[in-house]
Amino acid sequence: MSDPTRIPAPDGVFPAAQYTHVVSATGRLVAVSGQLPLGEDGKVVGAGDPAAQARQVFENLRRCLSAAGAAFEDVVKLTYFVTDMAHMPAIREARAAYIPDDRLPAASAVQVAALVRPEFLMEIEALAVVRG
Repeated sequence: MSDPTRIPAPDGVFPAAQYTHVVSATGRLVAVSGQLPLGEDGKVVGAGDPAAQARQVFENLRRCLSAAGAAFEDVVKLTYFVTDMAHMPAIREARAAYIPDDRLPAASAVQVAALVRPEFLMEIEALAVVRG
């Protein structure tokens, strides 16, 4: 099977700078629940530090994807839940270590009033399609 088709800006839709508007793929669906900035020991990583939390969340996503036989190259959609949109640059920086700009998935970012614990600044979920 071929790689996902990415359409950064469909006709009449303003181009996105940090995500792809449309990603189409065929294969086995892998849904990864929202990941939090928790280390293997269950303790919060980077309390009050959005960059450290983002790095941990992406590492947790990587591990979850791997457990399902998937990788970031298979991700077609990321959903970001943040307590402050000011955390998005840190998230983009962490994401860049795992996903190159020419492979960006579709994405949504939602600012929320709170997450399950007050020390969490973000939660990120992923949807992947594994081909072949």
